[in-house]
Parts: sequence; structure tokens; C-alpha cells
Amino acid sequence: MLLFWKDRRSLTEKKMTSDVFSFFSEAFSIGGCPEPLPFLREARGGPDPVTMNLHDGPGPHGEGTGTWTRFSRWLECACVVTFDLELGQALELLHPPDARLTEKEKTSICYLSFPDSYSGCHGDTQFTFRFRQSVGRRGSSAIDAYNRDAPASLQLEAAHFFGYAYFRQVKDTSVKRGYFQKSLVLVSRLPYSILFHSILQILAPEFFEKLQPCLETVCNEIDQWPAPTPGVTLNLPVMGMIFQVRIPAKADKLGGSPLRQTAAENLIPVPTLLPSVHELDFFRSISPLKFCCDFRPYFTIHDSEFKEYTTRTQAPPNVVLGVTNPFFIKTFQSWPHIVRLGDVKMDADLPKQVKVKKSSKLKTLDTKPGIYTAYKTFLHKDKILIKRLLKGIQRRRPSEAQSAILRRHLLELTQSFIIPLERYMASLMPLQRSVTPWKTPPQIRPFVQEDFLSTLEHAGPQLTSPLRGDWVGLYRKFFRSPNFDGWYRQRHKEMMQKLESLHLEVICDADLLGWTRDKSEVEIVDLILKLREKLIKARRQQLPVQDGVLQNLDTFIRTLIGSLRDNLHEVFETG
Repeated sequence: MLLFWKDRRSLTEKKMTSDVFSFFSEAFSIGGCPEPLPFLREARGGPDPVTMNLHDGPGPHGEGTGTWTRFSRWLECACVVTFDLELGQALELLHPPDARLTEKEKTSICYLSFPDSYSGCHGDTQFTFRFRQSVGRRGSSAIDAYNRDAPASLQLEAAHFFGYAYFRQVKDTSVKRGYFQKSLVLVSRLPYSILFHSILQILAPEFFEKLQPCLETVCNEIDQWPAPTPGVTLNLPVMGMIFQVRIPAKADKLGGSPLRQTAAENLIPVPTLLPSVHELDFFRSISPLKFCCDFRPYFTIHDSEFKEYTTRTQAPPNVVLGVTNPFFIKTFQSWPHIVRLGDVKMDADLPKQVKVKKSSKLKTLDTKPGIYTAYKTFLHKDKILIKRLLKGIQRRRPSEAQSAILRRHLLELTQSFIIPLERYMASLMPLQRSVTPWKTPPQIRPFVQEDFLSTLEHAGPQLTSPLRGDWVGLYRKFFRSPNFDGWYRQRHKEMMQKLESLHLEVICDADLLGWTRDKSEVEIVDLILKLREKLIKARRQQLPVQDGVLQNLDTFIRTLIGSLRDNLHEVFETG
């Protein structure tokens, strides 16, 4: 799918309205298009905000302590990209200096940190881009721990970085080219667009005046921040200010209200409250489902995947591209979905302006704003919602209020869609009483699509959603999408971990010492090896077991080793 912004200066500000969301909420879930409407979280009743703690545990990017360890939990690096008359866009500054970026990654940052066709961008422009990491980067168990508690739309990826750019272009007679052109970019694995763009709003103007010392100071401050922990409210100091944010958690109530100022705060200066760390975007419109295809919030002709996406020898890839260069309208004219964003005229023709259009009508470069798609929706339009949103546009209702209406609608629609899937998936889980200490855990039964579809007549989404249409057809389309594959793999993984946890708990409750009394030494050694393997796996995966289970299992293993011959003690100790 192609998203085209006519106005390059407001890459992150355009809003979409009307029945286009009936299209998006379906298309994103089946994998034909994108993912986000972020949900603001309720902070009341939670723990007090966390300030700097030098003894925090590992964050999502690194473990232990060392140089820039805490910084790396939030950012990979900060970059300054400038325009060189001989080289073009070039990396002027990298901080920390020893940041581990490959040459390919540096090149991607240079090309993507300036707006495409930026001759019309005067002043300051902020936007987000996303690019592939080079192969060979190692993951971390801390990433798995963070992702286990984070909502799907905020989970870390092992294959991509986000770049948060602040670009300035102003006339400067002291420069040979006549213009000052420079971008300050924060590179991170975290999709925290509101937080990082808020930091750039106070950092970048100061940096463009005072240059490197200012950037180093902020990086040192970030290196003192506590780890980004889902469900925790943090106070983050930056340049004499304090940003108070709450990191959303998977366990949060979806659609909750924004973070509120904590009453028992005595911090000076008073914290600046950020209602969310991330912004309202397409991909969270299907939360808690995760959008499992590729997406690029900002894409240019210099992107390393440009040739891959523009080839005409194969079908369009499963990707969402955000562009501003009119070149792409012609190049990607054959793509099944094109969204062109622009200013909406407040007149009697408003309903026609925002109506979804057939992709065959996209003929010229000066096409009017709108959605052009070959996709046929399975569900009927929600006419009440459409009228409510159109009335909001006409009455100039604040965008925050419009967004809240859409969030609520899409949340309810996604929940109606996913509840039958979750109910059926839960039925595939073996009964708890079938998990015994003397056998390997039972297998999860396979997901049979036709069996699931047969449950919809009496337990389908029509029980909770007023929308009518071909729900069965929508589910069949969903089954063929990467989004279903991603959802199923994640749910299956969680169920397997639950089975492993139950198995560990029943093992600890069993009389294993009694079982070993009449067993040979070979059988006891085999039991020790199996239990040690399960213990290592449980700690590595941080399985959700009851308190004390792993400690009790470790103690039991040591007891068994102590009952063996002395020469076997040394074997286990060295192993």
C-alpha cells in the first residue's frame, strides 16, 4: 500500500476520517495493508513514577553494566547528517562515537534523514523513518523479556531500526550553497515516536546553535535513565526538563484513559506530562493484533529497498510505504491500495471527498486526496460512525476527540473479531489435569480452520458487533495473511510456555526423591540431565512460574547430584 503526503512539511500531522476506516480496520487485520491506533493508558492505582536508578536491571537492548549500557536501552545512537557539496548527504557526527553501525546502516540513515524533494521544506520538519538492520546482529534475552510484557504494537523488532529526524533548512549566506541543511536523528529499536520527537523539539534547536556539547550532554542524561519497563511510570530528565511517561503494558485495559499527573510529586522542575510514548497511526488500528508485514513511515528513491519494491516482474510486496515524492504515484500506480493525503475542503462536497474510490480511477499525478483501492470490504459500513466523524470535521471538532471516537470504534471492532479466535485457541490447550511429572507435557491440538469457522454461527463476532456482512469471508482472508501467521505463532508460543510452566510446577510438587529410591544410577543421571535442561530453558525464556519453583528445582537437582559417586560430582560441576 502507498501513502502519499502532498504537503511535505507535515509528514506526521495528517489525519484521516470517514468510512476509510471501515476499509483500514479490515484490510490491516487480513494483512493487505498497515497497523496502529495507540491506546492511552490509565496510570491511577499504579506504582509511583520511577526516576533515575543506577542499579536497574537490563533493558531491552543490553544486559549488565558497562559503557552506555543504559543509553542503549533507549537509543542505538544519535546522528547528525549534513549536506556536503561533494558527497551529498553525509554523516557529520555519531554519538556515542563507538556506536556499532554498519556502513550500509549509516548510508540508509544519511539518505532517509532528509525529506525527499526537500526544496520546498523551509524551516523545521520532523518525521519518522524505518530501515533494515544489517544481518548478523545478535539478539538479547532482555528483548524477549520486554516483548513479553509490552503490547504487540510496541514490541521490539530484531530486524529494523526507527529513525526520528529533525530536519532544518534555512537561508545562510555563509554557506556556499546558500542554505543551512542539517538533520539531527535519534536511532532506536523502540517505536516511541511521541517521546523521541518531544525530546528532539527541545534538543534540536539548541543543538543547531551550540552543536556537539549540547548533544553529548543529552546523551549522558539518557545514559542515566531507568530501563523502559512496560507498566511503569518514568520521570526522564532532559535539558532541565522532566518528561513523565508511562510505558504501556500488555496487561493494560485497552482503550484506557491517558496518564494523569501524579499527585505526590515534588520534582523541580514540574514534570512535562506525555499522555503516551507513541502516536496515533494506522498500524495500531488492529491492536491487540500485530501488523506482521513490512512498513516504512517514510520512503525515498534512495532507500536500499527501492529496486526491490519497484520491480514489475512480481506482485506488489506486503509493505506500506509513506512517500512525498510525486514520482511514486506513477511508479506504483499498479499497486492495489493508494492513500493520497491532503487538505479537505469544508463544503457540501465533503462526503464525496473522503469516500473510498476504486483504484482504476487513479490516472494522473494531480489526483485528488482519497483512498484508491482494489479491495472489496467484507463488512458493511458503519453509517452512524461516518456521520459522526463528518459532523466532527464540519464543526471543527479537535483531532484528539476525533481520534478517541475512532480508537473506541476500532478497538470494539477488533475485539469482536478476535474474541472467537481466542476462544477457539483456548479450547486447543490440554487440560491441566493431563500434565503429570512422569511424562512429557501433552501436545497442543492443531488449529483446524474449518472447525473454527463452524463455531461462528453460535459464537461469532455478531454477538458483540452491530456490523453485518461476510464475517466468514473475512476470517478466510485473514487466514491467508501474514498477520494470522504472526498471531498464531505468538499464541502457540505462549501456550507452550504455559504448558512448560505447569509441567515444572507439578514436577516440584511430586515426590521425586521417593521415585529415585529404587532406580539405577544411570536412570538418576538421566533424570538430572533432563531437569537441568528444563531449568536452563525456563531461566532463559523467563517462564511465568510460581515463586520458588525454579529455586526448589535447583535445590532438588543439587540433592540428586550429592547422592551420586564422587567422580560424578566433578562431571556435573564442570558440565
